[in-house]
Amino acid sequence: MLVKMLRCKLHRATVTECDLHYQGSLKIDADLIRAAGFLANEYIEIYNIDNGERFATYVIEGPAGSGVIGLNGAAARRACIGDRIIICAYAQMDLEEAKTHKPKIVLLGQSNVIQQVTDKPTVE
Repeated sequence: MLVKMLRCKLHRATVTECDLHYQGSLKIDADLIRAAGFLANEYIEIYNIDNGERFATYVIEGPAGSGVIGLNGAAARRACIGDRIIICAYAQMDLEEAKTHKPKIVLLGQSNVIQQVTDKPTVE
């Protein structure tokens, strides 16, 4: 049996740009991609903390050190600049692996600066 588990996440990222006329994707600062363990072109789910929207797209790399979190294409209609979002990637694994799996969770602060990297969900 396979189960879908949280693989990695950026928590409380702030949207810095929206471009409705781009092909579609989520541009993420390359440093944040590496910190969380996302892959370029990886399927991701996004949860908008400010308006409750939930949607999916894929990762594209933005300039390292820029703090960019940019929604493109149709996804740009799901959030506004300044909205806080949660960006998650999941993986399927067998039940035994899932029992010991630990996700990589990156908690972000002001200007999308990394505050903490953990494997445990936190309560704010």
